[in-house]
Amino acid sequence: MLIPFATAVVVGLVVLWPGGTPSHERTGVGFDRQTQSATVAKVQELPCKDLNPSQPQPNGDTSTPEGQTAQSRAEGTCKKALIEVTSGDDKGRTFTEIIQPDSPRQLHKGQEVVVAYEPKAPEGLQYSVTDVNRKFPMALLAGIFALAVVVVGRLRGVMALVALAISFLVLTFFILPAILQGSNPLVVAVIGASAIMLVALYLCHGLTARTSVAVLGTLISLLLIGLLGSLFIGWAALTGNTDDNTGLIHGLYPSIDMSGLLLAGVIIGSLGVLDDVTVTQTSAVWELHQANPTMGWRGLYRAGIRIGRDHIASVVNTLVLAYAGAALPLLLLFSIAQSSVGTVANSELVAEEIVRTLIGSIGLVASVPVTTALAALVVSADRSATSGPGRPAMATPAPRSSRGGKGRRRKA
Repeated sequence: MLIPFATAVVVGLVVLWPGGTPSHERTGVGFDRQTQSATVAKVQELPCKDLNPSQPQPNGDTSTPEGQTAQSRAEGTCKKALIEVTSGDDKGRTFTEIIQPDSPRQLHKGQEVVVAYEPKAPEGLQYSVTDVNRKFPMALLAGIFALAVVVVGRLRGVMALVALAISFLVLTFFILPAILQGSNPLVVAVIGASAIMLVALYLCHGLTARTSVAVLGTLISLLLIGLLGSLFIGWAALTGNTDDNTGLIHGLYPSIDMSGLLLAGVIIGSLGVLDDVTVTQTSAVWELHQANPTMGWRGLYRAGIRIGRDHIASVVNTLVLAYAGAALPLLLLFSIAQSSVGTVANSELVAEEIVRTLIGSIGLVASVPVTTALAALVVSADRSATSGPGRPAMATPAPRSSRGGKGRRRKA
């Protein structure tokens, strides 16, 4: 059953392979700006009034937040940073950046930063600091993560890292470019997620019947998530165009189905947790079978479901908290506005996360009985095949008391 499915995934990858990300003219907005690396060469502290001579002085009215802000800026100490570009055609070029005292980003000498470049702007305004360069600490953290996985997981950990790298390659070179090329986001997400699932599970857990059961359980759950997502995203009239980033994408590529992109995100986001649930349930049933080979498929299913109930409770809570944590700033804004729960839930920004969470959670809950039943049936069928007609399912040693003279204790 899985061989035709794997074949269809390979065919889908070949047919929809994009061959690269389509080019477009840069807008200079958000992530679509040209950026270069730079270093803070010098930082000088000066009174803000000396750095902003053209700024109007406050009129002394500090009763309003605007007046207080203007007064603090005028009377505070600002920073004048000399930035040196370290990459690109303008390598070695310097420019000045003024940092206000209330700015969340405070620069210091020697700090690596990211600067935006706008070639159409006047020469003195072409470069500006947009962010801090975090590549080194993030690379170090990734190295610590990889080391921890390898030390604890050993060969299995190495295979997990290889599978993770392949997942990023599929996402970067197939899923994202194919969507930008205009392919159906749902179809692309299903094919890409299926490819990631097959590679990750078989690479990490081996080409065994146990892994195949986990793959089949994951596939069925993904199909359920896709069906529920298609139904409720359309029913709730979720457009998927809810922030500046999605608006920019829609502006650059109007042919992209944003609601389909939302559904694709639900499928891909649910895949990682689904793998965890299906592999754990399959392993639990296999271990139960090894502990008691005489247990039938009903007994295996009941025991596996008892384990699965605990797994469901923890995983669903984890998924909800993960989405809530990602949307925490948005929830704070609604709390500041003192909006009611119904108003907050009805807004598209929050409704999108609620629908995403509930659909993913339903798929996770459904994966437990589905995978457990499949694993119990496969283990029971394997036991029946190995025992054969007229052959006992398990040979148990006779009790010690019923053995011959060698097993009896000699009387004094």
